[in-house]
Amino acid sequence: MTPPADVFFLPADGGEQRLCLFHAPAGAPRSRVLYLHPFAEEMNKSRRMAALACRALADAGHAVLQIDLRGCGDSSADFGDATWADWLADVRLALAWLDARMPGTPLWLWGLRAGCLLAAADWGRPVNHLFWQPMPSGKLALQQFLRLKLAAEMAGGASKGQMDAMKTELGAGRAVDIAGYRLAAALASGLEAARLAPTGAPGRVEWLEVSTREDAAFSPVSEQALKTWQDAGWAVRAQIVTGPGFWATSEIELAPALITRTVEALA
Repeated sequence: MTPPADVFFLPADGGEQRLCLFHAPAGAPRSRVLYLHPFAEEMNKSRRMAALACRALADAGHAVLQIDLRGCGDSSADFGDATWADWLADVRLALAWLDARMPGTPLWLWGLRAGCLLAAADWGRPVNHLFWQPMPSGKLALQQFLRLKLAAEMAGGASKGQMDAMKTELGAGRAVDIAGYRLAAALASGLEAARLAPTGAPGRVEWLEVSTREDAAFSPVSEQALKTWQDAGWAVRAQIVTGPGFWATSEIELAPALITRTVEALA
């Protein structure tokens, strides 16, 4: 059996800290895996699934590092203080930590939802990608998040111009409050500009989506994104497994088949 996760704070700029959990395999690691969590409340909904998957990967011989990005979870600062550039810097911080301890081991960047957009940035090194329910663009991720406030205010009889009003506020550099989160303009603009596009030297992509339907098929948007990665020379495998959309369910739910398929994909 693998040992329990090592919980620690990784020093960051400005005297800040980032909470990390490191899941070490029992022997020499087959690969290094960095998990990048989804956006806002989706992170909290997904914690149980992420923890179970990290443990399963460690049991299969992979070294897995989780990091709470700036303003998220138990890391320094508030969500409203974070920018997309901060989060990119946090990924570099985590990669440097892995490099110092396991140099030369194959590297996987594992993202869930908007975390995939962070993973897909150009890190100037060979990487492989494990995508869970990837968002095709940051623009779509931002629109979905803004709709949370729109739905709440429409239910209260607010004007249909609320979406434009929120975008105007963000465009003017002012934060907006959505579903208990303060979204800074700098984070919104960085997220909106992010793309799930191939960068750097081609490697492997394991693309996994979940659906409660037995006959589920990839959406045209996913199909086009998969083709883009394949055309860029990446070795892409994609699969839909049975399970709930655990990142958005009202109660904490699990998708065991997704964990099983993930371990198989990295074997």
